[in-house]
Amino acid sequence: MRTTIRLDDALLRRAKALAAAGGRSLNDFISDAVRAALAPRGAKPSVAGVDLPTFRGRGLQAGVDLDDTAALLDLMEGRRARVKPER
Repeated sequence: MRTTIRLDDALLRRAKALAAAGGRSLNDFISDAVRAALAPRGAKPSVAGVDLPTFRGRGLQAGVDLDDTAALLDLMEGRRARVKPER
């Protein structure tokens, strides 16, 4: 549906800038803003669920640091892992 609305110049400039920054049209940006304003309070936007595979096992290997991505990559690719001693 087509309609005419009046926006404050400063508000329109901000909306255009945000739309452009997101690679979206001004129309899509305003439509999403109105949808968000009309959504029930506390409602979260629906996000498609992601099924992640799970595996049985004995948990983490001793000394493997999940924050050390290089060591994790070595371990996953079968190279000798840089295992840090447990604290």
